[in-house]
Amino acid sequence: MAGIFKDQDSSTKTGSQYIVQDVHDVEDQHFTPQSGPSSAAVVDDGQIVTQYERQSLIRGLGQRHIQMIAIAGAIVWYGSLSRSGGSIATGGPLGALLGYLFVGLVVCCIQFALGEVSALLPVTGSFVRHAEILVDPALAFAVGWNVVYGCFISVPSEISASVVLIQYWTDINAAVWVTILIVVSVAVAVSLISVYGEIEFIFAILKILLVIFVVILGLVIDLGGVPGVPRRGFHYWKDPGPFVEYIATGSLGRFLGFWAVMTNAVYSFAGVESLATTAGETKNPRQNIPKACKRVFARVSIFYVATVIVVGMLVSSADERLGTDSGTAATSPFVIAAGDAGIKAIPSVVNAVCLTSAWSASNQSILTGTRTLYGLAVKGHAPKIFLRTTKWGVPYMCVLLQVAFSFLAYMCVSNNAMNVFWWFVDLTAAGTLVSWITIAFNHIRLLQALDKQGISPTELPWHNRITRYTSWFALVSCVVILLTGGFVVFTTGNWDPASFVSSYLDIPLVLFAYGGYKLIRRTEIIPLNLVPVQQAIEEANNDPENVPIKKDSIWTRMNILWG
Repeated sequence: MAGIFKDQDSSTKTGSQYIVQDVHDVEDQHFTPQSGPSSAAVVDDGQIVTQYERQSLIRGLGQRHIQMIAIAGAIVWYGSLSRSGGSIATGGPLGALLGYLFVGLVVCCIQFALGEVSALLPVTGSFVRHAEILVDPALAFAVGWNVVYGCFISVPSEISASVVLIQYWTDINAAVWVTILIVVSVAVAVSLISVYGEIEFIFAILKILLVIFVVILGLVIDLGGVPGVPRRGFHYWKDPGPFVEYIATGSLGRFLGFWAVMTNAVYSFAGVESLATTAGETKNPRQNIPKACKRVFARVSIFYVATVIVVGMLVSSADERLGTDSGTAATSPFVIAAGDAGIKAIPSVVNAVCLTSAWSASNQSILTGTRTLYGLAVKGHAPKIFLRTTKWGVPYMCVLLQVAFSFLAYMCVSNNAMNVFWWFVDLTAAGTLVSWITIAFNHIRLLQALDKQGISPTELPWHNRITRYTSWFALVSCVVILLTGGFVVFTTGNWDPASFVSSYLDIPLVLFAYGGYKLIRRTEIIPLNLVPVQQAIEEANNDPENVPIKKDSIWTRMNILWG
């Protein structure tokens, strides 16, 4: 077949893709979703979206589902509650606000880059598969397994977080709750993708409603709406001040306080890139995914900015309670302010929604990890056994492997669950930045290939002229944040081996996987003139599902939830 790289054993290179191929052509094979491909079958048939994907996966997610999945993943209430307060304590109210605004701008650029590439290449595995087509199969292998690794570890970390939240109300043995959460997670993971979509849709609405509720409550408390509580306004912005001196003094200390907020902000926004992972299971992905990308970043940014502003008005950056790590809603600045105002029911309400958030994050990690692993198997970067799907289109072997790692959550039975949670999170925090760097670089390569081949960007299914510059901004910003994420350990008296490893472990892991794959498989960076841009454009133009979405009504445009 023209335009295909075969496996290295046959070493035929006539295009820009490395394809796993044995004896028969894919067109001569019939794949049943429940059985997976035979040992002699071709998984990759040279199409951007392979025929195997079309037959094995079911498109059960609509636009409202993928928008809310992205919002659900980005509004990580469990971690954000403590981290937003920690950001205020580290950078001050203005330092925290500027930090979240900066990362929000980076997320905006990442979302536009992801939407533009996904509209052209709506494949399962999203940016991992994009790297295979646009950059180098070795990069897809390294980043793909990095995403899978991160998701493997995130599942037990979120289950541990859920146990901590449940223990706010009860002293029942943690093992009981771990078992229940694992069983329920497996049930959701092997269900129809539409069932998962509806569950995440409901959880995302709960998170959004909680954001709106706590912001309004915070304003009422701050403006003196609670009897006996004086009006504060922006008092804490004046005393102790808008910035906090961190590690150093003077201007340098205030800057370091602002910069230290970056890691917390990245963790808070982590997950917005996941909406394109399920492209193979999304209806009309060439239209719905870029539309969701365009809207999600704005909504999430507004939520976080509003939250950080109100937190800075409610609690002093010098309040010692912001630095505690009980692991429950008690560490939330909103709960602290509500308790000071005499409102007793808030901790349980916030804790309940945080519980759904933690479990939702576990479900999303399973979804992202399994679909990425499936995408790796499609390209031959993972064993073919992971291509096996149920008759309703769920890659069950991927689910089984992912869920097996969730048993690590039982560690919280004999160890402090909060320590387990943060240990897992710290080991995977840099993975988000690696993913964002890959997304930006993929988009840059796409535009460079268009220029090299003399194709106008206007021929893409979705394009914005400003992305030619914003992707470079996002790439440079993410690299700088990644390299400086553990800067504290390099300052006098603050060296900590555990913090150093957790901040930078991901970098050598990805580089080792990339270099090892290139060494073994002898892959090359795909020349710009061989990137199959024209083929992808033709597939998009001939895609019967690629139908422009009807213009939104005024009500839908005003709807901040899912319109």
